[in-house]
Amino acid sequence: MHPILIEAGPLTIASYGFLFALGVLLAILLSFRLAKKENIDLKVFADFVFYVMLLSLLGAKILLLLSNLNYYLKYPGEIKYLLTSGGTFYGGLIFGAVFAVWFIRRHKLSYRQLGDIAGPALALGHFFGRLGCFAAGCCFGRFAGHSHLAVTFSNLKANALTGVPLHIPIYPTQLMEAVLNLGNFLFLLLWYRKRKFKGQVFALYMLNYSLIRFAVEYFRGDPDRGYIFGGMERPFSSLSLPQLISIVGFITALVLLQGFKKKGEKETHVQR
Repeated sequence: MHPILIEAGPLTIASYGFLFALGVLLAILLSFRLAKKENIDLKVFADFVFYVMLLSLLGAKILLLLSNLNYYLKYPGEIKYLLTSGGTFYGGLIFGAVFAVWFIRRHKLSYRQLGDIAGPALALGHFFGRLGCFAAGCCFGRFAGHSHLAVTFSNLKANALTGVPLHIPIYPTQLMEAVLNLGNFLFLLLWYRKRKFKGQVFALYMLNYSLIRFAVEYFRGDPDRGYIFGGMERPFSSLSLPQLISIVGFITALVLLQGFKKKGEKETHVQR
């Protein structure tokens, strides 16, 4: 765990910020490359990417606030630290998706084309984001006992910043999700080349990530995610807020998959 990548005099570069920025940069480069293949106006696409990113950052922080509303109501002075926190991925995804729908309708773009571009880019960016989480110590796992997967952290600065427990074995949930996101990215990139209908790649991204997040949640130990029922004391008989969103996302992905497939079949029939 190395929360600070570079510290030289007044210059301080956080590991999370660096890896997050690297992930965003690579995701943008990939999305522009795919947009060019889809013959999308790159100027319009640049506007789309900029505003989606802006709204996603806002949404990530808003959901983090709502997930810990009782805490922030009790300690309102802590709200200012939301400016330097990464936020929650699902919050960013939801806000970004809502804006994307409005933008796509306004500019008469294709939902399915842009979705197929977004899927691999999101998975790639999320891979680097979770590496950043591991470096910073946030999004940490619960007590792992004698599991061979366990890691032990000892960085005092990370503990002060994120509350990650020190000197006890915990599950490396950040790395678990990073590896799964990397696998999802590679799968989606390969599938993009042989997709059977437009929109399939995005629906598969939603399907895969919903499963990934739902599973990894059982091993998370950070208390700031919110629970629908139960809690960390009984992880396998509880339901966290991200797991509820994962269930909704999984069902939505199945519906989209069928809808996009039917639309693709109709387009193929018309072309014949």
